[in-house]
Amino acid sequence: MSQQGSVRKRKDASVVGKSKEPAATGIAAPRDPDLDALIKANLEVKSPDVEWDYRIAITVITLLAFVTRFWGISHPNEVVFDEVHFGKFASYYLERTYFFDVHPPFGKLLFALMGWFVGYDGHFHFENIGDSYIDNKVPYVAFRAMPALMGALTVPVVFDIMWESGYTLPACILSAFLVLFDNAHIGQTRLILLDATLVFAMACSLLCYIKFYKLRHDPFGRKWWKWLLLTGFSLSCVISTKYVGVFSFVTIGSAVAIDLWDLLNVKRRQGALSLPEFGKHFAARAVGLIIIPFFFYLFWFQVHFAILSRSGPGDDFMSPEFQETLSDNVMTANAVTINYFDSIQIKHKETHGYLHSHPDRYPLRYDDGRVSSQGQQVTGYPYADANNHWQILPLQAGDEVPGRHVKNNEIVRLRHIVTNTILLSHDVASPYYPTNQEFTTVSVEDALTDRFNDTLFEIRIENGKPGQELKSLSGQFKLIHNPSKVAMWTHTTPLPDWAYKQQEINGNKNLGQSSNIWFVDEIPSIPKDSPRLEKQERKVKSLPFLQKWFELQRAMFYHNNALTSSHPYASEPFMWPFLLRGVSFWTQNDTKQQIYFLGNPIGWWLASSLLAVYAGILAADQLSLRRGVDALDERSRARLYNSTGFFFLAWATHYLPFYLMGRQLFLHHYLPAHLASALVTGALLEFIFNVEPILDEATIKAQKKLTGTKKHLPARQKIVGQSLLASWAALGVITAIIIGGWYFFLPLTYGYPGLTVPQVNARKWLGYDLHFAK
Repeated sequence: MSQQGSVRKRKDASVVGKSKEPAATGIAAPRDPDLDALIKANLEVKSPDVEWDYRIAITVITLLAFVTRFWGISHPNEVVFDEVHFGKFASYYLERTYFFDVHPPFGKLLFALMGWFVGYDGHFHFENIGDSYIDNKVPYVAFRAMPALMGALTVPVVFDIMWESGYTLPACILSAFLVLFDNAHIGQTRLILLDATLVFAMACSLLCYIKFYKLRHDPFGRKWWKWLLLTGFSLSCVISTKYVGVFSFVTIGSAVAIDLWDLLNVKRRQGALSLPEFGKHFAARAVGLIIIPFFFYLFWFQVHFAILSRSGPGDDFMSPEFQETLSDNVMTANAVTINYFDSIQIKHKETHGYLHSHPDRYPLRYDDGRVSSQGQQVTGYPYADANNHWQILPLQAGDEVPGRHVKNNEIVRLRHIVTNTILLSHDVASPYYPTNQEFTTVSVEDALTDRFNDTLFEIRIENGKPGQELKSLSGQFKLIHNPSKVAMWTHTTPLPDWAYKQQEINGNKNLGQSSNIWFVDEIPSIPKDSPRLEKQERKVKSLPFLQKWFELQRAMFYHNNALTSSHPYASEPFMWPFLLRGVSFWTQNDTKQQIYFLGNPIGWWLASSLLAVYAGILAADQLSLRRGVDALDERSRARLYNSTGFFFLAWATHYLPFYLMGRQLFLHHYLPAHLASALVTGALLEFIFNVEPILDEATIKAQKKLTGTKKHLPARQKIVGQSLLASWAALGVITAIIIGGWYFFLPLTYGYPGLTVPQVNARKWLGYDLHFAK
């Protein structure tokens, strides 16, 4: 939705009566010329008001936010839930050790920055939940202070979004309180986790865009550019923390698209734009909201690569070429060139299973009735074994040149040493994949006669150059069956008992699949004193930044999409708005203390209910308009569709896309959408009570001077005052209930005090799987 807001000095420039100016984000509505004259006259009568009541409220709310986020932040003094990941990553940054994660680097770099500030060296690697921070001398409070700071600042940003959008003080307070006293927002921001940074940056992007849009009548000015660029920077921080930050781009992008569509209208109030002028608007938004954020996004990866210069646990996720850019890399340091007739062990990169064979044969028939070749079994085996040894042979018997190296794209054969048979693939369906080819072995005699072609395989080194030598460890390759052009492949589903539950090896027709990659793990035939094993001094190589970035992006997206395994605390998106399930973060058996990630049920149910109410109001309004009944004044409708509609759009774009994802999902994924629902709730409080700003005496005098009205405005003031009083009363009741819900679930959020069995059961409102309930 496009965004439009009243000016910040609301008390002297606010609309009056049935004014037609939307007070917040939205599509511009027709404006009464007398209203413009009124505002101008009012500004001449009175100096700007500082809105002391709003300032006092945001100050108090900010202080409360810091108290609720920082209170008892040192408890527990043990590793909690996903601190095992993000605390570990901060330590790796400080040690400059390369690691791999599916999330972009910005949020993790902030943790490393905090560790650097306090002089931490990264010696503790957060291996297990429950490990003691005190015993290991970890400045964990400093680490936790970073997300707590972000979480505390999010609350006044929510207030400011409502303030900048022109809402009355009760609406601003309600939206802020729904985040301030929400147990999920508090719990997620008191631990070494990324979501506090994500939610804060998302809220800042909404605020900055509202400020930018309010300057639409003064385009290309200094402030206009400032807020446009700050919107882009906020968006870059969102997506640089987690990839779900793309939902914020969709929110702002939708608002920008509607705004640009309005600028194309030749009947605009402010006059039609020429196509060159429209092009300037389009280009400015493209630069500020797409190009510059993208460069910031790349910048954090450049910092990431610059810091992580040493070999580490993330090496295995990257190509050998990438690993050569890291110092102390074991793989490239120990790589040995492979010669023909070497005995080698071939290992699958993804599953770490060895290419294996043994004398047992495939059964005549599989469970589904299909017939096999009854050939010797070829499987994947996870442990070192003599049956993993294969001799690499040249294509022709006459190629037996001593010491000749195996090179890229050469045709080879593999002899299984223990059974003296040759590896073969043929047009017979594999045990589990009828579309994939079976792998087996045949005798040396058959391999030299009628089955010769079926034993030929091409060595295809990943990103290899013509004539490149194959090396152990660093030489990752695909083994392509030459006649049928299928790649040797395996997976983790075990075969039945007849194969000792080992991995199936088969021929995959999809040659481009990354899981087709293998490497030579060891060359057992080389004597330990052989000159071939002497290590030569290795120079660290360099790669262009974009090449490294593209490779890392591919790996991140692949492994992120692969997070499909079940988790005991995973939940479905339909559960989140109703708070049907939480997540157990930490338990202490001796004291019966626990941290259970759960929102404030009262606040979540209220916000979710009002989302449905909002949709119902829109449907009812559209239906009544169809029947010729206009129940709303233009100001209320403009704000309902534009401002509240923008907040509802933010909720929808941050929530509905999760239904399309196949990866693991948890309750914390709903936090950005919950923040947006809090904004909708505050806006509907104002709509329901039809609250408008009370005019001061100067405004009343200006209206009288323009219209000659002497009785209408005081009567209007009385009605507005009653509506505002009712909204304050409603706010008081709602706030009391919200705070009560927060306080009731507080022991589960802060991890103390411990609860008795009856107290735990009293908090299982929707059957939450809490600990110590018996």
